[in-house]
Amino acid sequence: MLELNKGTDIVIEIGGIKTSEAAIKVFEDKLDKENLAKIRQIRTPDVLLKIANSLVLCQPDKVFINTGSEADRQFIRDLSLKNGEEKLLALKGHTIHYDLKEEQGRIIDRTFYIANEGEAVSSLANKMLRADALKEIREKMTGIMRGKTMVVGFYMRGPVGAPVSNPALEITSSGYVSHSAEILYRNAYSDFDREVSRLKHFYTNIHSEGTNRSQDLPNARVFMDRSFWTTYAMYCTYAGNTLLLKKGNHRFSVDKAVYVNRNNELSEHMFITGIDGPGSRITWIVGAAPSGCGKTTTAMAGNHFVGDDLAQMWIDEQGIIRSVNPECGIFGIVEDVNREGDPMLMDILRNPGREVIWSNVLIDEKGLPHWTGNGEEPPAKGFNFQGPWEKGMTDKNGKAIPISHPNARCTLASKDLANYSQRAEDPKGVETRVITYSGRDSDTMPPVWVGKTSDHGVVIGACIVSAATATEVGASGVKRAPWANAPFIPGALGDYMDAQFNFFGSRKISEKYKPVMAGLNYFLTHESRGGSSKKLLGEKKDVKVWLAWLERRAHNEVKALDSPIGYLPMYSDLKLLFNTLISKDYPEDLYVKQFSLYIDNILARIALQTAAYKKESNIPVRLFEVMEEQREGLTALKSKYGPVVTPSQLKADN
Repeated sequence: MLELNKGTDIVIEIGGIKTSEAAIKVFEDKLDKENLAKIRQIRTPDVLLKIANSLVLCQPDKVFINTGSEADRQFIRDLSLKNGEEKLLALKGHTIHYDLKEEQGRIIDRTFYIANEGEAVSSLANKMLRADALKEIREKMTGIMRGKTMVVGFYMRGPVGAPVSNPALEITSSGYVSHSAEILYRNAYSDFDREVSRLKHFYTNIHSEGTNRSQDLPNARVFMDRSFWTTYAMYCTYAGNTLLLKKGNHRFSVDKAVYVNRNNELSEHMFITGIDGPGSRITWIVGAAPSGCGKTTTAMAGNHFVGDDLAQMWIDEQGIIRSVNPECGIFGIVEDVNREGDPMLMDILRNPGREVIWSNVLIDEKGLPHWTGNGEEPPAKGFNFQGPWEKGMTDKNGKAIPISHPNARCTLASKDLANYSQRAEDPKGVETRVITYSGRDSDTMPPVWVGKTSDHGVVIGACIVSAATATEVGASGVKRAPWANAPFIPGALGDYMDAQFNFFGSRKISEKYKPVMAGLNYFLTHESRGGSSKKLLGEKKDVKVWLAWLERRAHNEVKALDSPIGYLPMYSDLKLLFNTLISKDYPEDLYVKQFSLYIDNILARIALQTAAYKKESNIPVRLFEVMEEQREGLTALKSKYGPVVTPSQLKADN
């Protein structure tokens, strides 16, 4: 359910500016000559109203209009340093940002959708009625930028000219947020009016960190107004809460795909990467995984990098699914990023000259960053996310304090990666032939399997289960993570699922280009397959093989074992790929451990999903039909072979 333009547009209600003429008068009163000249180049009335009313609401001392020029970008870098939001490091181009100790992840308990009376939102989210949100925003944001500089940026979430790109305003008092936006998004100041006119919409993001003190965090809020595609964030600094161009606007894009352009468009929490196949062939793959579950590593395993986090998808006139990345940079978790698994990323992180913003890592006495799992000897002391740090330090519960926060990040431009693809800026997108879904699953699903039909593929996405990660404050345990997108689905899960079935089952998709839809899982442990170690049953670099097998499968070049959960790879194909791609032996006993079906675990997973989805309203019946088909098939296998079914038994059963 989505009710566009219904109710009060809160920023305009508070600011009181209702005409372009009144907006221009505000700018003439508040902006200096240089910035007034810049804003005069923007002529779209609704854009001017959003900016003018934000100015009246937040009451900054100064306003800076960011055109994306190198001089303007330098102003923003300098502003962040002046504000103390970032500090220079020893490596040229590198800076460090620390969030408040209590706010180093998304504040999901203080994040709300603004809802109209009677309007439903996702059962997995918080909502606040419009009148109550208006009151809170008026109380908490009025004058929040006094003594500060408001920075206004004009961005495109996606290449200029792409049919599913989204224009967006970023209005903030944070130099760090603006600096991050300049790295992660396309400054489109000169194209903004034209793109808004072409696409008939834009998003607005209004943020201020306020006084930036821990004692203000109870007042921190993130509001997302679906009706007017405007976000409000206050008294917070973590980019997941403040750079609402990212996940805030991703939510609006999900709404647009589900309710405005259903069957034709999707907005997904997915990487985009290209895999070299035989000859000169490039096969493009997109994949969903919850934050902290290896999307960046998987994206970097490809030969041609487009993106590591978000994807906008559509069906073109030739019946091909195409994808673009809303972003042009990486805001990636650095824990366990090392030479073995992420050599190209490490080249940027360990050398001067590229622009990198670090957050919540340890900085040693030489001004160099260090993080957990980097494969290097850690320093004896330094400064990290909780303050001064020394080796052996423990918290109040006696637990060792790591050198970096589990959600420590690096922000960098995609173009700086050695495997960056120029197709990332192609408004036509990339031809998408493989869709993957994955999570942190230590004991149930095999490393890779392919859905038998598009409906089965949608069900793979709907049934992601993952260990909680540090991206959300206070999260713990194992939980469902539908499509790795559930935290960012504003409406009912049933509506979103219906859009998935309709999109991937669309008759507009050419038979020749129907995508392979698959599950990925490289978090299986030895313990789950009869061993005693909690270590992974494999290595991070193995993902190159799983992707390569899917690439061959998309072109009908490899056969597969038929199983109730989908198609599984043959040992001979994997052995060859391990040898040729990563020069690694792949013993058959490891294959048997990884690809045997542990039926009781899978049946328990199906029961979990069935029970959870039956609590939701209007879930498409096809979901339950597919899960029941799988349950019946698995039960029959168990009665024939027992609770663990090996690939050889599956082969005999085919």
